[in-house]
Amino acid sequence: MLEIPEAMTLSNQIREKLLGKKILSAKANSSVHKFTWYYNNDPEKYSLVLKGKIITDALSFGGMLEVRLNGAKLLFTDGVSLKYLGNDEKHPLKHQLLIEFEDKSALTATVQMYGGVWCFNDEDVFDNPYYATAKEKPSVFSDSFNQEYFMNIINMPLAEKLSLKALLATEQRIPGLGNGVLQDILWTARINPRKKVCMLESDEKKKIFSSIKSVLKNMYDLGGRDTEKDLYGNNGGYKTILSKNTASSPCPVCGQTIIKENFLGGSIYYCPKCQPK
Repeated sequence: MLEIPEAMTLSNQIREKLLGKKILSAKANSSVHKFTWYYNNDPEKYSLVLKGKIITDALSFGGMLEVRLNGAKLLFTDGVSLKYLGNDEKHPLKHQLLIEFEDKSALTATVQMYGGVWCFNDEDVFDNPYYATAKEKPSVFSDSFNQEYFMNIINMPLAEKLSLKALLATEQRIPGLGNGVLQDILWTARINPRKKVCMLESDEKKKIFSSIKSVLKNMYDLGGRDTEKDLYGNNGGYKTILSKNTASSPCPVCGQTIIKENFLGGSIYYCPKCQPK
């Protein structure tokens, strides 16, 4: 799933590889996926909007990726996998969006569990609260996302009733920080994802803030997590400590077996010694 480091990596790769490419054709919803969201639920119009357009930029907002064209935008959310194909590579049999460029290369978007594949003209109104929030709130790498800003999140009145996973990985309080990257952030801070915010000591809150900054930067510097793929289908270079790849493996610090549990509609991973309940 796209989160902050992957969205940033993809935007960089698109700027490096796709700027100036002109779209020859586009087809959306070739493979029907009931949890793929299209602009105005009308994928048939994508071909008309995209044909002849030129890619001019790519930006990331939290876990969203915005591809800008002359007069239009493509917007992809966390459940979408993008892949660039050279002019001699075969297209996948299934996809939710296929864009072919004049040089015969292509870009495909496929949705895993769910995801937004939105395409709209610049003058169109796209009233999506998650998109608006992701654009308004500061990036975790910006100076605006400082300790004071984070403390306002973790000390807000309703926060004390929540677990750390609920506070940090839901409701887009920090856009693009999802359950995936949260696992290594909390392992680095040595705090369990089930822990209630009201039980945190002041120094633990500071550790979480520091971990958010350092872990996400490391993930980004290494091209995303090894559980996710980049524009060319390669896994990211950041080796996750806690993920589906390491469940039941020994903790690299203490040797205890990493535990996987279901919590709040998804999986959490933790070391029972380094992150006691």
